Amino acid sequence: MKRLLLNTVCGVVIAIAILFSGCMNMPTPSAQITGSYTSGLKYENYDCSRLAIELNALARRENQLVIAQEQRIKSSNVQAFWFGYGTGDGIEASELANVRGEKEAVRKAMEIKGCEIPK
Repeated sequence: MKRLLLNTVCGVVIAIAILFSGCMNMPTPSAQITGSYTSGLKYENYDCSRLAIELNALARRENQLVIAQEQRIKSSNVQAFWFGYGTGDGIEASELANVRGEKEAVRKAMEIKGCEIPK
């Protein structure tokens, strides 16, 4: 009886471990990636039109990186289903954090110069 109980407990523990192993090393959702700090000194000599162009370029790059991160999440979910672990964050996540930090620095520079900030 004790042996049967021990086997049942071990089976339950192993099943729980397998279920939770699929959550290991999963990529961060793009909405949870915050901008890294970027100094605004780079933009202090830019005029309003140049800052607007820079902000537009960064917004386009951010959209590309969000799509790449979402694709990484999808492929990681497939891998986690078959192998029990995901691919984790790649270069997309760190570059997305950098781009979001750059965008914030450009917005602050635009505020300081009194430029109109596009929505």
